Amino acid sequence: MPTDIEIARKMIAEADAIIISAGAGMGVDSGLPDFRGNSGFWEAYPAAKELDLSFVELANPEWFDRDPMLAWAFYGHRLNLYRNTMPHDGFRMLLELALQKRDYFIFTSNVDGQFQQAGFDEDRVYECHGSIKHFQCTKCSHPIYSAKDMEVRVNMEEFRALDIPLCPNCDSVARPNILMFGDWGWDNSRAQRQSQQLEYFLKQLQYTGSSLVIVEIGAGEHIPTVRHFSEETARATSSFVVRINPRDYHIDKDLGVGITVGGLDGIRSLLIF
Repeated sequence: MPTDIEIARKMIAEADAIIISAGAGMGVDSGLPDFRGNSGFWEAYPAAKELDLSFVELANPEWFDRDPMLAWAFYGHRLNLYRNTMPHDGFRMLLELALQKRDYFIFTSNVDGQFQQAGFDEDRVYECHGSIKHFQCTKCSHPIYSAKDMEVRVNMEEFRALDIPLCPNCDSVARPNILMFGDWGWDNSRAQRQSQQLEYFLKQLQYTGSSLVIVEIGAGEHIPTVRHFSEETARATSSFVVRINPRDYHIDKDLGVGITVGGLDGIRSLLIF
C-alpha cells in the first residue's frame, strides 16, 4: 500500500491547479511566533504578561481608543517583525510548484504578508483576517491604504509606541486592517475583493474541468477557519486535501491525507524526492 506521503505526491503531481491554505504554523519556520496559548504569547511578549493581558485581550480594537500607545506597541512591533522576516525556503518551493500549474490561489488566516513577500501574485492571495501591512482609520470611512511608507518605532522595555499612525484624511488614530477579537469596526472591503477573486478562480476551474489539490499548512483546530475552508472547498469541488500539521493532522480519509510534521519539513517531504 502507498504511504500517505506517496499518495500526496501523486495527487499534487497530477493536479491541474493548486490552492495553498495556510495558518499560523506556516510562519513558524521563518521564526515567527504563532501565539499558541498564553505561555507562547507571553514568551514572545513578556510585557503583556506583566500587564496580565492575553493575546485575545490585547488583540482587541478597544485599545486604539483606550491606549493607542499600547495598541501600537503590540501591532507596531509585529509590523516591524513581519517586514524584517525572510520567508522560509518552503515559500520558494511552493511558488515554483504553483507556477508549474495551470493556476493557483492562496487562502491564509495569516496577516503577515509573507506570501506576497515571497513572490506570490497579490491578485492570487486571500487574507481572510486582513493584513497588518494595510491600515484603516478608527473613525472615518477613508479607504484602506498601504502601510509601506509608515514607520512605527516601539520602546519594548516600556511596551509603548513612539509613533502613532494617523489617518491621512481626518488625523484620527489609524489601526491595522486586521480582524481582531470583538471587532465590529474592521473594514473588510479588501478581503471581500480577494474573496471574489477566489470565487472566480474556483468557477474557472469548474468551467474548464481542471483538477484541484489543496495543500494546507499549519492550520490548527483552535481557530479552525483555514481547516474549514480546506474541507468545504474539497467537498464542493471534489478535490483532495494534503494537511501538513505536526499535531492537528487528522482528516477524513474521503477528503485527503494528513502529514504529521511541521510546515517546512512537510513541504520538503512532498516536493523534494
